[in-house]
Amino acid sequence: MKLFKKGKYEMQCIMTMLLLCIIFFANGSFAATAKEIEVSVDVALERFVKEVRGGEEFLKVAKGILVIPGIFKAGFIIGGEYGEGALRIGGKTVDYYSIVAGSWGIQIGAQKKDVILIFMQEESLKKFRESPGWKAGVDGSVAIVDVGAGKAVDTTNIKDPIIGFVFGQKGLMVNATIEGSKFTKLDKKE
Repeated sequence: MKLFKKGKYEMQCIMTMLLLCIIFFANGSFAATAKEIEVSVDVALERFVKEVRGGEEFLKVAKGILVIPGIFKAGFIIGGEYGEGALRIGGKTVDYYSIVAGSWGIQIGAQKKDVILIFMQEESLKKFRESPGWKAGVDGSVAIVDVGAGKAVDTTNIKDPIIGFVFGQKGLMVNATIEGSKFTKLDKKE
């Protein structure tokens, strides 16, 4: 029985180390090019407008939109996530960003998701852009919109400075959060 427990513990350590290597080295050799990010951002925005009734209204009144598509999240006791995306102002990309987050606890598995942050106020957008490493819930609060299937969102009812939407492969994810996620500006060339 002791041998089984030791083997199980070693497997957890190997899986954790592998996960951490993937996440922390992802912005090196696995990093997407600016062109790849642009294509992924366009696809995520199209899906957002199609799946969220009223979503297009948010995009029209936004001061800036950060779209990070294809965030990979994995965990086995210790978990982490990483993704890259673009900040658009007036429909044009002005900067590229990464998102990194870690967690630990009862968890196992992997998933992909898209995150869209909509900056409704110039002040919150400016603070985000000037930060060397902006952390959700610390440097600014993000109101995650929980929209079930078939429901619509309304810009007149939501007055938060930063509004977030988290998508899975089959629409918005329920009880999703980005609290504690760190956003860092990337140096990407076109």
